[in-house]
Amino acid sequence: MTSQVETAPLLAAAAGEMGDRVPVWFMRQAGRSLPEYHALREGIAMLDSCQRPELVTEITLQPVRRHGVDAAILFSDIMVPLLAVGVDLDIVAGVGPVVAQPIRTADDLKQLRPLTADDVPYVTESVRALVAELGQTPLIGFAGAPFTLASYLIEGGPSKNYARTKALMVGQPELWQELCSRLAVISAAFLRVQIDAGARAVQLFDSWAGALSVADYRALVLPHSRAVLSQVTDVPRIHFGVGTGELLPDMASITDVIGVDWRIELAEASRRVGGTHPVQGNLDPALLGAPWDVLADRIRAIIRSGAAAPGHIFNLGHGVPPDTDPTVLTRIVELVHAEGAELRAEATS
Repeated sequence: MTSQVETAPLLAAAAGEMGDRVPVWFMRQAGRSLPEYHALREGIAMLDSCQRPELVTEITLQPVRRHGVDAAILFSDIMVPLLAVGVDLDIVAGVGPVVAQPIRTADDLKQLRPLTADDVPYVTESVRALVAELGQTPLIGFAGAPFTLASYLIEGGPSKNYARTKALMVGQPELWQELCSRLAVISAAFLRVQIDAGARAVQLFDSWAGALSVADYRALVLPHSRAVLSQVTDVPRIHFGVGTGELLPDMASITDVIGVDWRIELAEASRRVGGTHPVQGNLDPALLGAPWDVLADRIRAIIRSGAAAPGHIFNLGHGVPPDTDPTVLTRIVELVHAEGAELRAEATS
């Protein structure tokens, strides 16, 4: 019997067993740059669309059909589980998540209770429908890591410097630990719902952890991310954050695949984590508007650099910008599929 690892290039790469294809998918691939996505979402709020299984299914499938990527990622948002447990929040166009009652005191923690599958039936329904449609193409489930979720809850919305979050983290350590402990339970449960419904890999986004020092990350954040990922060891786990080059060894200690943004080369990222982990990344999204010949050379260089790791999943170093020409993404997939294995073999010969 053929195993899933053998039949799905992304799962093979996540296990460090590269075959004849370098797999590729894109963060924020489900929508944003696609005209068919905007047509489908017209007049429908973001959080509302995340709770409609027929919309979630179609939006998740759109980039798979258009680009031929090696994985789908569930169309959702890291704030969905918080909304599901009763946090009063919205995702405001052009702003991002906005929380009505930011968490500043112990009493504010009453907003957070454990998540159950019954809180997110639309996720279970969506994942099951997608798994049926995708066949051998894996579906990636995801969740926000405790620090990133906490930053939105404490700041009340997006932040450039996370000043309130850092001040609470070091100034009210008991409140911080309780907040992150609750968020770890919620995030782990959200991942478990997706896995139980059929997701074959997961990614934990600690998008803003790069704002932290290594010491603060290691002491005050890493244990809570470990608590999340320790609950989902039955599928490949990818862990990603922006600006986390100095944190990669610690992040790698709790995951299977380490996501890398564009600030360091994949070979250097692999060296920093001891050469033991598959890597994911790491084309700078800002380069998607560059002339194709220039972009293609960057893609080839990334594949060669990724050959230093036991496995490589090609991706951007962050999400797809909304003004991206979708045909460029399709061409990237075609190039990675056509040349990736040979480039990787040349780099390791």
